[in-house]
Amino acid sequence: MQATALLHLLQLASPSLPIGAYSYSQGLEAAMEKGLVSDEASARKWITATLHHVVARFEAPVLWRLLHAFAARDLAAVTLWTERFVAARDTAEFRAETIQMGYSLAKLANELDVADGTLLSLLEAQPEVPLPTALAYAAVGLDVPHEAALLGMLFSWAENQVLVCVKSVPLGQVSGQRLLLSLQPELERAAQTAMYLSDEELSNWSPGLSLLSMQHEVQYSRLYRS
Repeated sequence: MQATALLHLLQLASPSLPIGAYSYSQGLEAAMEKGLVSDEASARKWITATLHHVVARFEAPVLWRLLHAFAARDLAAVTLWTERFVAARDTAEFRAETIQMGYSLAKLANELDVADGTLLSLLEAQPEVPLPTALAYAAVGLDVPHEAALLGMLFSWAENQVLVCVKSVPLGQVSGQRLLLSLQPELERAAQTAMYLSDEELSNWSPGLSLLSMQHEVQYSRLYRS
């Protein structure tokens, strides 16, 4: 990868990117409340299971398709996968999360003028912009290779999950970094899954996670918005 593309990827994957990712646990806080995650081992088990059964089988493959759709300037494909992703958010929290972060990233990308007019017209044609759509738009506009953008998204997701555990389990900083390092081969495997799944193999079926998200909506004490 060229240095410029690598730097663009690091900026998109950075936890300091001002899109509010730190505000969300994606059901992990509710899992902690239920005692499902309580130490480094259970945190790794939770993150790995969510990665392979949810993210790698739906969110990441949708991003992969959106990257190709934006690169091809294919409005129909951008619209199709954007609509499917929004429709697959099966709780109010998960839907609000992706719309808020997508809006924030799209707004930031446009203020930074990262894309040409044709790409912008594809984005503006969407009634709602979830996070994968905004991320694909920014990555294509910045000439980040598709494979790198996919890995960047997966790493950013995993890093945020680990940070939630560091803050709330709580885990120590060294434990958190050890956990993140141990996830690297899992992230590579998830990327391979995402790139090679057919449309018919995509699945967002995760009833346990959905129930935790709904329970989190009424959780008495919480730090995160989802």
